[in-house]
Amino acid sequence: MNMSGKTIHLIDDDEGCRRALSRLLRVEGYEVRDFSSAEDFLASCHAGEVDCLLLDVSLPGLGGLELQRRLVRAGARFPILFLTGNGDIPTAVQAIQAGAVDYLTKPVSGAVLFQAVRRALAFGAARKRESEESLRAATRFSRLTSREREVMERVVEGMPNKIIAADLGTCEQTVKVHRGRVMEKMEAESLADLIRMARHIEFSRKALELLPR
Repeated sequence: MNMSGKTIHLIDDDEGCRRALSRLLRVEGYEVRDFSSAEDFLASCHAGEVDCLLLDVSLPGLGGLELQRRLVRAGARFPILFLTGNGDIPTAVQAIQAGAVDYLTKPVSGAVLFQAVRRALAFGAARKRESEESLRAATRFSRLTSREREVMERVVEGMPNKIIAADLGTCEQTVKVHRGRVMEKMEAESLADLIRMARHIEFSRKALELLPR
């Protein structure tokens, strides 16, 4: 992965640790913005500016886990790496379950830090691509009529045209026409492509029922 232009945001109330980590990351080619508290980070940053957040668990005021919860609730999608000085396993489990990419115990070596940051950035890039694909799929899905949505739901479930026709109370030829329009509007090149799009928009019968008719 090309690290050029990647910015690591670092939050740690220990000034010595913050300086040491910032120095290591800059030598490796990263841009670094460091903060002594979660409050300073929230006051100074926009989620779109963050490529990766390196976050100490034990912070004065707003703690690392609570900051993570707030960011998740706000819809932040950037990867988070946690740092701790005590190796608290239950805390690590909470952080990972809430979506953290990794949990590093201080003092952390440069090699371990760089590997974790590279993994986090790769994870963040993949998540961003998935989010963009989901948005494109949802936009295309909005073009479908209610009947086309019903046909698409059954197609991605693996139902043949004849069964879809019986299920919807129509003829097989009509289903074929709707199926063709679904493929065209969704810009799907194959059934596998359509299934992938359906997964991206978390397609389900329940979701279909909530859509306007």
